Amino acid sequence: MSQPVQRAAQRSLISRYVNKETLKYIFTTHFWGPVSNFGIPIAAIYDLQKDPTLISGTMTSALLVYSAVFMRYAFAVTPKNFLLFGCHVINETAQLGQAYRFLDYNYFSSPEKQAAIKAKYATVVPN
Repeated sequence: MSQPVQRAAQRSLISRYVNKETLKYIFTTHFWGPVSNFGIPIAAIYDLQKDPTLISGTMTSALLVYSAVFMRYAFAVTPKNFLLFGCHVINETAQLGQAYRFLDYNYFSSPEKQAAIKAKYATVVPN
């Protein structure tokens, strides 16, 4: 691709995405609310690798309901907030994974399997 054509393509791309409407959107709570909220699903995804004995069934249930409500809210507001919807879809998926792990460990595992899981995640506390 020649340099003038490449420059024109870059200008076109920049003008499409970096304009007054985009900058105006970035400075709203419609954008920053979901962005700051992404900490919850990131933490939930990270926690999927941790010890299942640490999972709180009550908190997982609360987060499942919370994300379901806000997925609905994301489409109830005008304009529709797809960023908020995406955040809560990811959180709902991660929390469903946590709920499965909680139920599997606490209700569907034999005592031998629970002991094996506890031994797997047991750590020596340094002095």
